Amino acid sequence: MVMVTVKQAEEIILAQRRDYGTEQLHFENAIGRVLAENITADRDLPPYNRVTMDGIAIQFKAYQEGRRVFRIAGTQAAGEKPVELNDAADCVEIMTGAALPATTDTVVRYEDLILADGFATITTETVTKNQSIHFKGKDKHLHDVVVEANQLITPAVIQMAAAVGKNFLQVKKLPKVVVISSGDELVEVNETPTPYQVRKSNNYTIKASLQQYGIDAVMLHIPDDATITAQVIADSLLQYDVIILSGGVSEGKFDYIPKALSACGVDKLFHKVQQRPGKPFWFGTHSKGVLVFAFPGNPVSTFMCLHRYFVLWLQHNLLIAKPAMYARLDTEFTFKPALQYFLQVHLRLDEQGILLATPVEGNGSGDFANLISTDAFMELPLEQDKFTKGTTYRIWPFALAGKW
Repeated sequence: MVMVTVKQAEEIILAQRRDYGTEQLHFENAIGRVLAENITADRDLPPYNRVTMDGIAIQFKAYQEGRRVFRIAGTQAAGEKPVELNDAADCVEIMTGAALPATTDTVVRYEDLILADGFATITTETVTKNQSIHFKGKDKHLHDVVVEANQLITPAVIQMAAAVGKNFLQVKKLPKVVVISSGDELVEVNETPTPYQVRKSNNYTIKASLQQYGIDAVMLHIPDDATITAQVIADSLLQYDVIILSGGVSEGKFDYIPKALSACGVDKLFHKVQQRPGKPFWFGTHSKGVLVFAFPGNPVSTFMCLHRYFVLWLQHNLLIAKPAMYARLDTEFTFKPALQYFLQVHLRLDEQGILLATPVEGNGSGDFANLISTDAFMELPLEQDKFTKGTTYRIWPFALAGKW
């Protein structure tokens, strides 16, 4: 199979939609998940004529006819039964959030009053009828949809679920994901590597990135052994919905993963993308519906492919895909190989609110330390080799809820 373009790779991956079903979660545990049902109001919102200022409730007609001094007939806190008036010369001292008495129609705030000896004197001439009242049903009516399905459950959604008494929420199930690292050169984080080894980090990067989406991925490791590689992949195909591999997908003598995937019945949809970093990226599907994302082992390649392809697939699969983001290149840049380049950039806003991207060039796809100083990858067009300052290109931020 020939090398595909970035656009072709994206189209092939996004064509592999999956429905993993739904599950119920208590609303307090649903933050960050994707809502799979509409939430509706169980009564009008607000459910009564709600006072929005501390002050007094009066009949506006009495004020309109010239009355400025009102006898305080009672005091009403939020949550209490309304204190009704029998005389237009009276008022109710009332608190924010309280239900407006049916015999009143206007609230005058404390700042416009003098209270003394059981009377309230209005000191302003700008009182208007119905002021400082949030009327019943103004926001939503009974059975109205207050939160639509297919969106991330945010603190605001949690607040609304609580307000309408929705204890349990139907959410979309997330795919079961396993992250498999490979290579004899990798040791555990708590081990001291030899001068020729490195600690595992790609698998932790992937796991941490997926946690932002509520996915708690399982991590496995395979040595440079063809038999073990095939067995671990075969077992994973039976247990998980998505397999993400890091390393062992190129054409080296010990890169056993492509052959193992083929032997296990995974159909290759592409191997190698016309891009840098991440050219050896391998993607395929199994008859059981399992998707396999096999990323190159270089840390920057893994990081870029994860955010450019897997995260994009996940967002589309959950129907929460975000609009494309763009930034303006704030310095000239040149890249001559016939590959689509993903430039590491630092983002900042200028005085006009324009998002600017400054290149942060590292020392190749193995320089993961360079990622600390960057915010996104900028996708530069394949057809060009010179990129002019002030030109806008698409960016791929690293975080789900980062500063951009």
